[in-house]
Amino acid sequence: MLLTTVVLWALNITVTRYILTHGFEPLAYATVRYGCATLIFLAIALVAERTLRIRRSDLGLVALAALCLWLNQLSFVFALEKTSASTIALILGATPIFAALIGLAFGLERLSRRFWLAATVSFAGVGLVALGSSRGISGDLRGNLLGISTAATWAGYSVAIAPLMARYSASRISAVVLSLGWILIAAVGVPQTAEQDYGVGWQVWLLLAFATLGPLVLTNVLWFRSLHRIGASRATLVANLQPFVAAVFALVLLSEGMTLLQVLGGILIAGGILAARRRAPATAPE
Repeated sequence: MLLTTVVLWALNITVTRYILTHGFEPLAYATVRYGCATLIFLAIALVAERTLRIRRSDLGLVALAALCLWLNQLSFVFALEKTSASTIALILGATPIFAALIGLAFGLERLSRRFWLAATVSFAGVGLVALGSSRGISGDLRGNLLGISTAATWAGYSVAIAPLMARYSASRISAVVLSLGWILIAAVGVPQTAEQDYGVGWQVWLLLAFATLGPLVLTNVLWFRSLHRIGASRATLVANLQPFVAAVFALVLLSEGMTLLQVLGGILIAGGILAARRRAPATAPE
């Protein structure tokens, strides 16, 4: 499930970058994309479970997850608009560190020195992948800060979601959290969405459909289930494969070259992930 998620996320970076540079404004794109995904998850949850009920004791986690998702999407689209994909990939390699710190703060994670070493090795691998890209590490300070915000808010979102998965299905949590997140996104995206020129061509709309159904709808379910099985810090560590997979797609689809640094980075990322596998997946609650 994690590998499928990583592949779709890797494609989504290129797809989102293309959409944002071929007619769509960042907030309009986020509003349309999350609006469509929200409708899909609401339909799935209501048909399958006929309820969106969340316990009152869990509303705080739901609100926190929605807030993190809102901040994450704003950071993501503007980061990709302002700086290179390789720089964002490098910064997102810090996500496991943020997840571990947040998990420790809330008493949700217990991490050994071995994990911290593995995370460091994996992060170094992401750095080599970014350094080995054709553009190198570039981008202004605002883009870098937005990239850090993207990593931190995704970690917070993952940590908040993990305990909810023990009590609710992925479709119900997605429907509720995405609905709240979309309301926040739409609230700040009204001006751009209203002024957006939607005659951007069928190619852009096709890619937007892919970005919604694949990297958002499908991966949301797979990611939630993975968080429940292995925890937020380890799941985000596996997500460090994303920049390497993105480099492979660039090699095959865009005829870009792959440097020795990128290959070495991929080896370090994989080594860090393997080193972090120190416990068996948690069993599902009865």
